[in-house]
Amino acid sequence: MPQVSLFRLYSLRAVYLIIVLGLALVVWPSVIHHAEPWGLSQGVVKCMLVAFSLLCVIGIRYPLQMLPVLFWELAWKSIWLLIVALPAWQSGAMDENIMGTAMECLVAIIIPLAMPWKYVIARYIQQPGDRWRAA
Repeated sequence: MPQVSLFRLYSLRAVYLIIVLGLALVVWPSVIHHAEPWGLSQGVVKCMLVAFSLLCVIGIRYPLQMLPVLFWELAWKSIWLLIVALPAWQSGAMDENIMGTAMECLVAIIIPLAMPWKYVIARYIQQPGDRWRAA
């Protein structure tokens, strides 16, 4: 397994910390102080974001072990940008809500910049997977 530099580990920790702080400022207050019951979608989104922020707290201590959390974040934001924001922009239907969410999703550009790609390739692509049957 390739060695990951201390700089790259701190870069990952910074990404996790930025996510934790951002969600602590934006999502946590609405979770802690919500007065009315949420609808299904709003409740699911808020709870998923709170769980994500808690996993990112763990990522600050264990940045390599929690990489799949960052893969998930990068994947869903990229997919959303490609299948929601891009078509809306191309058709001229980009409204304020889509634009706001697109800007929030574009912040994910920090993830591939901090990602230790040699480690990711060695660990998640080249390393043999776990066995499928009893030994």
